[in-house]
Amino acid sequence: MTHNSIWSAIERFAAERHLSCSGLAKNSGLDATTFNKSKRWSREGQPRWPSTQSIAKILSATQSNISDFVKYLPEGE
Repeated sequence: MTHNSIWSAIERFAAERHLSCSGLAKNSGLDATTFNKSKRWSREGQPRWPSTQSIAKILSATQSNISDFVKYLPEGE
């Protein structure tokens, strides 16, 4: 599982539900900027991973489970 694959999975998960990443975040009770591309890397160039709490909130808000989410990861991850 890679940094890029997790973020891509969030993007595809949102799109499948006809939402932007911002819309998914807002619908999940998160700040609208939680999943912004600009927040995926620190100023020092270190990757920022989404928190498990953020993932749990999007799953709850969409009435999904972790199995629904991992479908959006590349095969084998």
